[in-house]
Amino acid sequence: MLDLYLGGRYSIFMTDLEHHQNKQKAAIAVKKAAGTTTKIINLIEKDEYCPNIIQQIDAAIGLLQASKKTLLKGHLNHCLEDNLKKDKTNAIEELIRIFDLKN
Repeated sequence: MLDLYLGGRYSIFMTDLEHHQNKQKAAIAVKKAAGTTTKIINLIEKDEYCPNIIQQIDAAIGLLQASKKTLLKGHLNHCLEDNLKKDKTNAIEELIRIFDLKN
């Protein structure tokens, strides 16, 4: 990530390479969540102890949440500035959907 001093403020953004690496990190977490989800299905089908199943569900949710945060950080640090320049209204609506801020 690059830090640039721009007239009294710092601008932090990701290079294209860092953005790509960020997405790869998110993909790894999603793949792990998919594996955990398969395990959850097997546990349910084998009528395993409910707390064990719930623990695995929590693990999958945690992996997906981590992936979402990673992607969101990448979007905010790499894509957002250009999106705001191209179509400010759409970029803002997109963020509202991401953060689930609609009333």
